[in-house]
Amino acid sequence: MAACLAVLTVAASFSMAGEPDTGHWIPLFNGKNLDGWTPKIQGYELGVNFGDTFRVEDGVLKVVYDEYDTFDRRFGHLFYKQPYSHYRLRVEYRFVGEQVPGGPGWAYRNSGIMIHGESPETMAKDQDFPVSIEVQLLGGNGSDPRTTSNLCTPGTNVVMDGQLIIRHCISSSSKTYHGDQWVTAEVEVCGNEAIRHILDGKTVIEYQQPQLDDRDAHARSLAIDGNLMLSGGTISLQSESHPVEFRKVELLPLDAAAE
Repeated sequence: MAACLAVLTVAASFSMAGEPDTGHWIPLFNGKNLDGWTPKIQGYELGVNFGDTFRVEDGVLKVVYDEYDTFDRRFGHLFYKQPYSHYRLRVEYRFVGEQVPGGPGWAYRNSGIMIHGESPETMAKDQDFPVSIEVQLLGGNGSDPRTTSNLCTPGTNVVMDGQLIIRHCISSSSKTYHGDQWVTAEVEVCGNEAIRHILDGKTVIEYQQPQLDDRDAHARSLAIDGNLMLSGGTISLQSESHPVEFRKVELLPLDAAAE
């Protein structure tokens, strides 16, 4: 088991109370239903699962749009019930089918895992994305190169190579995954110290000191006593207009002390 390289700290903006003991993988998705998960879709109140966007069929958590006439910017996120700080997250995902009409071009075979996120209760009804760190999941178009497990930063910034990065998205070093193949993506989260995106056992991007972006008014409002640093938060899965499936979502709490 990889261990975090940081001393365990409590998030400045989020309570980690009740985080389980380390050493055991926890299935966040039970393969049967959405117990423990709550949808928040742009334009709707928390808990409203418009169009049955998030559903479980044949043991798979699916993000689908068969009840949509058009996407109409209804970006959605499915939030897990508990925030975490130090952990390794593993998901198995694949893109399927066709993008719903009205979806933006950049959202073709595009989804994501949001970590260090704000509580869905703090999101406005018409808010598109939670303030968070996004592990961006992308699928190829069958011919062109397109990396996955990229980094995007809605309402946040990170540090890379000692420099504060304010660019919204940064590509990883991954290969392209074309077609409907299942992909296993892992994320190692070490509080405020380091976050690593891992594919096929290799780190494809790494960064440090995730923090709220003080240029963003809503992000600033989430800071406690002016502390912008993020050491933990919610985990959520995205709905961005292309059907995507998750057959596994599991989490391994990590000891903060390095092995």
